[in-house]
Amino acid sequence: MEVDMVSPGFEKIVPPDSKLEVIANDLLFGEGPVWNSKTGEFFWVDIIGDTIWKYKKGVGREVVMQPSYKADGLTFDLEGRLVVAGWAWRRVWRLEHDGSITTLCSEFDGQKLNTPNDIVVKSDGSIYFTDPSGALNNVEMQGEDLQRYMDYHGVFRIDPNGEVTLVVKDFVYPNGLAFSADESLLYINDTRENLIKVYEVNPDGSVKNGKLLCKLAGSEAGVADGMKIDVLGNIYCTGPAGIQVFSPQGDLLGRIKIPGHATNLGFGDDDWKGLYITTYSSVFKVRLGVAGLPVKIN
Repeated sequence: MEVDMVSPGFEKIVPPDSKLEVIANDLLFGEGPVWNSKTGEFFWVDIIGDTIWKYKKGVGREVVMQPSYKADGLTFDLEGRLVVAGWAWRRVWRLEHDGSITTLCSEFDGQKLNTPNDIVVKSDGSIYFTDPSGALNNVEMQGEDLQRYMDYHGVFRIDPNGEVTLVVKDFVYPNGLAFSADESLLYINDTRENLIKVYEVNPDGSVKNGKLLCKLAGSEAGVADGMKIDVLGNIYCTGPAGIQVFSPQGDLLGRIKIPGHATNLGFGDDDWKGLYITTYSSVFKVRLGVAGLPVKIN
């Protein structure tokens, strides 16, 4: 595995003996990596393959849902239910423990959503998701309705009572999003602009004082897409060459070079030091020296 060490000390994040482990290499468009701490299983999607998968060491991979309505971003809520950014299905939905599906949001202000992309759950149970319109234009990802109804690409919040509010709309193409450890900050990236913005989070879940944190570095293949935070507050984002790691101040610390076009990433394993990375065709895992923020399940 090749690493660009931009800042001294990056080897503490990516130890010199770190290697890439292949979890899967036969995908059509990998996305949505998330770890379930209760079951010790890793989940991801193949968008074009229309499947949600899971993997457990010693067991291998299994189909969770097929067809998956071309699901994209995945996370778990506080009750351990899979929550999905529905992409081509144009809704945010939840997979219940009994296998049934509950739609959480499919419209806002009477207008159908674009194509929900990535998703995160806050400790109070509220759900934040990005809603660009990519599935309306991508071959083999689109659903039945290709009409765009909203004239903006928003980031939305679903509160624990199901009320939906618009969080921000000043993005060209919002994609990945993640909270800081204390949830006082919300990071959102923009695929078209290849940048990351950071916002202060208000007590009511709205945000304020948005500012540019950083621009991604490099001319190689890759864009701002998936994004996660580690326990030190460092920001991990897909981008040119693979995974780019930034300090809380927005300084580039280094890049983890990944074969192919990295689409998303998620921390996992019992100690949260496993970094799982999806690409168009594969799922990789690399062990790090620093743990990521856990996906909380009560």
